[in-house]
Amino acid sequence: MAISVEDKAEIIRTYQRKEGDTGSSETQIAILTARINDLTTHFKTHVKDNHSRRGLLKLVSRRRRLLDYLQRTNLELYRSLIGRLSLRK
Repeated sequence: MAISVEDKAEIIRTYQRKEGDTGSSETQIAILTARINDLTTHFKTHVKDNHSRRGLLKLVSRRRRLLDYLQRTNLELYRSLIGRLSLRK
């Protein structure tokens, strides 16, 4: 189950830097977090779905790289985003 178009648009509206921003690090991280949370609930009922588990690990890795980039370039924004998304760190 992927996130719906409406959910994705709402996430983009919430985390965008300015009108029309869909590719900033914050927006990408927020979208990846929604997809990861969606897949995590999927695994509660589909324990043996190893194909999707591989996809989940790729999403987590991509989010980690974006978070590392954001931490390296803008520490204030990184800390604020971690708090807003309720991610550990």
